[in-house]
Amino acid sequence: MDSPDQRPFSGAQWTISAAGHEAVIVEVGGGLRTYRHDGVDLVDGYQTDEVCPGCAGQVLAPWPNRIRDGRYSFGDRTHQLPLTEPQRHVAIHGLVNWVPWQLLEQSADAVTVGYDLPPQPGYPWPLRLRSRWSVGPAGLRAEHEVTNTGGAVAPFGFSVHPYLQLPGVAVDDLVMRLPTRTRLLVDGRLLPVGATPVAGTEYDWTSPRRIGRAQLDLCFGQVIADADGGSSVSLAAPDGSSGVRIWADQEFGWWQVFTGDALTGERHRRSVAIEPMTCPPDAFRSGKDLLTLKPGATWRGAWGIRPGA
Repeated sequence: MDSPDQRPFSGAQWTISAAGHEAVIVEVGGGLRTYRHDGVDLVDGYQTDEVCPGCAGQVLAPWPNRIRDGRYSFGDRTHQLPLTEPQRHVAIHGLVNWVPWQLLEQSADAVTVGYDLPPQPGYPWPLRLRSRWSVGPAGLRAEHEVTNTGGAVAPFGFSVHPYLQLPGVAVDDLVMRLPTRTRLLVDGRLLPVGATPVAGTEYDWTSPRRIGRAQLDLCFGQVIADADGGSSVSLAAPDGSSGVRIWADQEFGWWQVFTGDALTGERHRRSVAIEPMTCPPDAFRSGKDLLTLKPGATWRGAWGIRPGA
């Protein structure tokens, strides 16, 4: 229990629960700190007195992943972002994951939080972000909307960064299904330099199989859509006794998978970050699937997590 004079590192905590599902949404970053079903943690979260590790559960906007040298051109201007991953000389994971979000609406099973991103050096476009988190019989659901409140067209991308786990099942033993046809080739800075098909290779999880010793921090594309136009990635225990699935609607055409090998201590290779993304890494430079928000326009996307593979 936090003492009265000790504010949680992640700020205010908003707990939602229904039908055996419980999640905690936090003020800092407006993201997901914990999610459990019937007392079983399906997301590898973090403590209230802990700085969010490895971007766990964070909302990543107005771009996901990395931008080479933090430098890009849009329209007739070139912009320079702060290098938030200096060892790779890149700008990573956007501008909203360490800022305080505001509580807008709250009920027993849902909470809506928001943040107004001011125009700033490197990204001179104001955005209004809103996220509604809810739980129910179908699991956890997140609905996001982002509005360009400025007077000029803005470049934009979006992702989230949950770490999925099955307690008691090692990452090596998790059986994963990943419905994608290609993976990006990356350089030593984890920036894309090309793409290649996964069929018949060690990176093909279109049919469920163990992760094994694969060390992944890769983006996968050409998503194989479900009947509703979205897609989903599943993890299951080897004997099929438990599982967890993350789904995303048609707005998310890319999946990043990170097996946590770069994390230290107890978090090293303990869970798998599975991140639905609207665009691949470095999209501000490549233009690949980069969204452009006109003045007054709103982007909307939804994703969620549910038990069972």
